Amino acid sequence: MEASVEISMYPLNKEYVIYIKEFIENINKNPKLIVETNGMSTQIFGDYFEIMNTLTKEMHDSYIKAGTSIFILKIVNAFLKQ
Repeated sequence: MEASVEISMYPLNKEYVIYIKEFIENINKNPKLIVETNGMSTQIFGDYFEIMNTLTKEMHDSYIKAGTSIFILKIVNAFLKQ
């Protein structure tokens, strides 16, 4: 099943930019996903399980590195990339 996710990360840390950039770079390392980033969020397109497995790992790693962080996600079970 194809899916589309919009995600925003808000580390509650003074060095927040570093952690956001690292999170996005790590998601981009998965060649099976299409990743587009703008000033407000990152959109991820691809197989549902590929997206969710990648996000699970990268969100976990971010919590360990950045400490307390907020993630806002919107998920749809459709490929919405135009």
